[in-house]
Amino acid sequence: MEILKVSSRSAPNSVAGAIAAAIRESGSVEVQAVGAGAVNQAVKACAVARGYLAPVGIDMVTIPAFATVIINDEERTGMKFICVER
Repeated sequence: MEILKVSSRSAPNSVAGAIAAAIRESGSVEVQAVGAGAVNQAVKACAVARGYLAPVGIDMVTIPAFATVIINDEERTGMKFICVER
C-alpha cells in the first residue's frame, strides 16, 4: 500500500489528487500526518478526494487510526488515514 505523508503546509487539493490517483490505481492508500495542522490538512484532503472519485462511481471510505512514526530518530505518535475503495 502506498504511503502519502502530509504536513501542515500541504495543499489539500494536491494531496486529494494524489489520493484519488492511488485509489484508481490500486484501490487503497495510507495517508500519514503528525501534528494538529497536518492532521487537519489530511482530513480535508480525504474529503476532497472522496468528491473527486464519486462522479466516476468510486465510493472511497477513510479509516482513521493512530500510527507511530520515526522522525529524526525520535518516535512520534501521529494519525494514519487508510483510504480504500468500498
